[in-house]
Amino acid sequence: QVQLVESGGGSVHPGGSLRLSCAASGNSFSFYSMGWYRQVPGKQRELVAEISSSSITNYADSVKGRFTISRDNAKNTVYLEMNSLKPEDTAVYYCRAIGYRSTTYLYWGQGTQVTVSS
Repeated sequence: QVQLVESGGGSVHPGGSLRLSCAASGNSFSFYSMGWYRQVPGKQRELVAEISSSSITNYADSVKGRFTISRDNAKNTVYLEMNSLKPEDTAVYYCRAIGYRSTTYLYWGQGTQVTVSS
């Protein structure tokens, strides 16, 4: 069992920056691929960025060049550095862990609000 706790959300002006963190409890953090997703009311949750167990990264086109995902396996933590924020980045951001070992292990955090407005 893995518990994920996000932090670092808040309100920022357009062009500003935030750094989200997702701390994972339990063992075998390095086994999991980690991802950040976001959701606005009335829309489906969408992938923002993901990082594999071997640190291969993937980004949504809308955040490429502005967001950076990273992980620190020693701290059981994944980060999302968000720069040049836009109002359309406003959403609840969720952390996800997924791993495969004869079955699929999938965990979500509770979410953290990011608001970008002037």
